[in-house]
Amino acid sequence: MRKDQHPIIAVAPMMDWTDSHCRVLHRLLTARTLLYSEMVTADAVLRGDRARLLGFDASEHPLALQLGGSEPAKLAEAARIGEDFGYDEINLNVGCPSDRVQSGRFGACLMKEPALVGDCMAAMARAVRLPVTVKCRLGVDEQDPELSLRDLIGQCAAAGVTNFAVHARKAWLDGLSPKENRDIPPLDYELVYRVKRENPRLTITLNGGIQTLETAEAHLAHVDGVMLGRAAYQSPALLAEIDARFFGGAAVDLDQAVSAYCEYVERKLAQGVRLNSMTKHMLGLYNGRKGARPFRRHLSENATREGAGITVLRDALAFLQRDSIEA
Repeated sequence: MRKDQHPIIAVAPMMDWTDSHCRVLHRLLTARTLLYSEMVTADAVLRGDRARLLGFDASEHPLALQLGGSEPAKLAEAARIGEDFGYDEINLNVGCPSDRVQSGRFGACLMKEPALVGDCMAAMARAVRLPVTVKCRLGVDEQDPELSLRDLIGQCAAAGVTNFAVHARKAWLDGLSPKENRDIPPLDYELVYRVKRENPRLTITLNGGIQTLETAEAHLAHVDGVMLGRAAYQSPALLAEIDARFFGGAAVDLDQAVSAYCEYVERKLAQGVRLNSMTKHMLGLYNGRKGARPFRRHLSENATREGAGITVLRDALAFLQRDSIEA
């Protein structure tokens, strides 16, 4: 990362996790972190309920839309639609290893077709004025990551892409489940560092296994950004430290952020949104604070009940004691 630039700090797109409610909570904790939608397939964008699939709260910016697909024309049209919805970036998923993704010829299996990915990115870049970016793995199955990562980045760079998020693991499409692919393939940060050194004009964000902000800061000596995944979702309070630590901003008070989220929850409840769809993203918010366990238990047991309202959340918060550390 150049010394005259701020780093990219991002929360990874995670299926079933980083929905709009989650992103609103995360945005209340950090103003500068780049947020991503869950992956949406190009076919779903073209044929589905766009308001449901693509809608987001205005507070979520800066926000990237992650698309899945392998047909350039469809991806270009989906990117145009995303731009019209107001997203700040369009990202192509070349990293998800799920069976459903493989059967649809998108996600990590596209690491085997770098020329096609380049064609997809060129079509998307022609279609929109927004940045178009790629999130990828090091390679898949028996590929040599030293070759597969460079090939993919080279094909996309030739199409005009300058921004890449690299999950520093291979994906094993044959033999490992999606869950196992998040942990079992070894991390190779050094390869990502080398690719960045070889391509100083490209923006490289590192993803995979980053659990703390201290670790993130160490990676920033070698790459332009870091992307947090499960650590940000399972312990979201760490996001409250990002603006002050990396951007010179003000520290975020966790309790004030939660108070603002409660106001959001009340507004959405009045629109018919179920409580649990919003409070499930809060379960790890108070890890380490006294009262965190009964807080989680109360939400888990009561927020799913029919007609559950804001009182359930406020009662859960009452279990917490400020500035106390749980034994």
